Amino acid sequence: MKVARFHAPGDIRIEDVAEPVAGAGEVKIRVRNCSTCGTDVKIYKHGHHHIRPPRVMGHEIAGEIVGVGEGVTGWEPGDRVQVIAAIPCGQCEECRRGHMTVCPNQESMGYHYDGGFAQYMVVPAKVLAVGGLNRIPDELGFAEASVAEPLACVLNGQELARVGEGDDVVVMGAGPIGCLHVRLARSRGAGRVFLADLNADRLAMAAALVRPDAAICAGDTDVVDEVLKLTGGRGADVVITAAASGAAQQQALQMAARQGRVSFFGGLPKDDPIIQVDSNLVHYRELTIVGANGSSPAHNARALQLIAEGAVPVSDLITHRLPLAEVLDAIDIVSRGAAIKVTIEP
Repeated sequence: MKVARFHAPGDIRIEDVAEPVAGAGEVKIRVRNCSTCGTDVKIYKHGHHHIRPPRVMGHEIAGEIVGVGEGVTGWEPGDRVQVIAAIPCGQCEECRRGHMTVCPNQESMGYHYDGGFAQYMVVPAKVLAVGGLNRIPDELGFAEASVAEPLACVLNGQELARVGEGDDVVVMGAGPIGCLHVRLARSRGAGRVFLADLNADRLAMAAALVRPDAAICAGDTDVVDEVLKLTGGRGADVVITAAASGAAQQQALQMAARQGRVSFFGGLPKDDPIIQVDSNLVHYRELTIVGANGSSPAHNARALQLIAEGAVPVSDLITHRLPLAEVLDAIDIVSRGAAIKVTIEP
């Protein structure tokens, strides 16, 4: 079968390898869609400390079961499934407390295990053990189902930031995650949702699809001043930094309303993770700052349902569909910000 394997930064190869076989507790799937994200770009350019090459990449996975290992019950060939990316251990103190997103033993598809940039792959027993294999509703396509994984991360972030009825929400970053944040905030009853980005072209492309109440080009205007104008000087109830930008995180605090919530959704580069925080802003405005680290198996299941119900439409966000042989083109498109969502169809 064909796979896309990471060997070193700048070195991803399309290769022929033997088809895997499902072992005890595992299932084998025919991958139908594995969507790409900014993390794939980072891995391609810089590698990742959890990846020991060669490794088949890809973690936004949907396909159909073609083989079931010994001891697996409730699943059979032909079942259409979506696979979690982040795999909690299910046994540690955090997992027992229900904090699966911060499991210290967490592993990931496409990092510790071969992922979905392949014609076939094996879903590890650890995934099944924590309920990380989700049945795709009949009315939903594989490509749309693959977007459940990033939406699950967005859902975790908005639950932690308590996005709710009537909130003014600012989303900083107009990539695929930012678009999902806009749509999910709407489905959670937000009053107004504003979308900001430095890149005018990407902002225009995203805004044409998700139609925020205002699109703010941070390259042309002071985003803090603009948000304050739009909110009558009050600021936003929730500010989500869906970009790997320390400057955006600092601005988020400045534009948050009293008792506002700020989500540091996008992580910062490991060699530059420190920002300046006006502690008095946090103190006197009673601000809440929350992180967001991936998603739990339960988030994935709920995200898939939100897509199937039409509460969070995603089909129009999939702007490019490419074969496995063009995975490097897909990564380049994502890197240039020339698409919303790019999916690979092995």
